[in-house]
Amino acid sequence: MPIVPKQFMHVGGLVALVGAACYGAIVYPMNHAAEYRRIQEETRKNIDREQIQPGGMRIWSDPFKERVKEEPLFIQRARKQE
Repeated sequence: MPIVPKQFMHVGGLVALVGAACYGAIVYPMNHAAEYRRIQEETRKNIDREQIQPGGMRIWSDPFKERVKEEPLFIQRARKQE
């Protein structure tokens, strides 16, 4: 059985630790998107978006849906003033 230097064991442990942290923070939520979407719907169901949104900003939309092309706000405001 070959002898592994301690430096290799420390580096291997660090790589394993970073990998475990990335799994919990990145990989698991991406694989379980439906569960996280359901949780967000439950926590946001009693929030009035128009009331808490700062003036002139677009309301949050679902990032999983295909985005509809819309005009920029400065063009919309110019048309309203005409």
